[in-house]
Amino acid sequence: MHRSAPRLTRILACAAVPVMLVVAGCSSNSDGEKDKASSSSPAPDATKSEAKVAAAKFAALPDPCKSITAKTVKSLVPAAKDKTGTPGKSSDTAARGSCSWNGLDDNGVKGSQYRWLDVGFTRFASDQALGSGADRAGEDLTKQITKAKAAEGAKKLVTTPVSAIGDQATLITYDLAKTGEDFKYATIVARTGNVVVTLTYNGAGYAGSKTPAAEKITTGAKMGAKNAVAAVAAANESPKASASPKSPAKSSGKTTDKATDKATDKATDKAAD
Repeated sequence: MHRSAPRLTRILACAAVPVMLVVAGCSSNSDGEKDKASSSSPAPDATKSEAKVAAAKFAALPDPCKSITAKTVKSLVPAAKDKTGTPGKSSDTAARGSCSWNGLDDNGVKGSQYRWLDVGFTRFASDQALGSGADRAGEDLTKQITKAKAAEGAKKLVTTPVSAIGDQATLITYDLAKTGEDFKYATIVARTGNVVVTLTYNGAGYAGSKTPAAEKITTGAKMGAKNAVAAVAAANESPKASASPKSPAKSSGKTTDKATDKATDKATDKAAD
């Protein structure tokens, strides 16, 4: 009886060992699960949504052939073949469009003056992958300036920043000989919001008439560019804001065109100031 007591103690001690190991094993496994859960949970930064690009300022483009007022067209191209302009081809008029005017002002024995004017618009939408409309327009502005500077045969080329035309603008001037005459060129590339405006004005003297002064061509290009930039803003005005409370419900197309020209002239004058 006395010898069995130590033996019983040893048996109980051995029996307790597996129990402790099981408990320890459960405790260890529990900690492992916690670590696994902790490592699999996303970091706070990963759950944050990507910052959205800024919305595009302008959702529409003006009619290119109405973007330059009748008054400006008459001043820059006095003998225009078609005073309403010749629209360029576009597969998506909501994103791009253009128009041109040209004419030869025949002054008899005093010679003739030729003038060409064209304007183009490109609108960029904001895209989460590509960037904001304004940033994309800025990139295109640089491309269009480079393109204008690469005119084949251009001489005396000068590039100058221009103020008071959209958000940013650049003037490119140069001389170019063609059809046996010396032409003076002025191209203005401007950005207003998410729209790029490119306007080119050039002229030459024929049959003994003098080549137009570079300053005259430059001044004309600036006038046309201001018209075009103002037309972009006018095309995106709210109908409520642009409509007069006293205006009749019905109006003729001629009245609408005059109102558009007047609004563009007014905006252009403000820009010039």
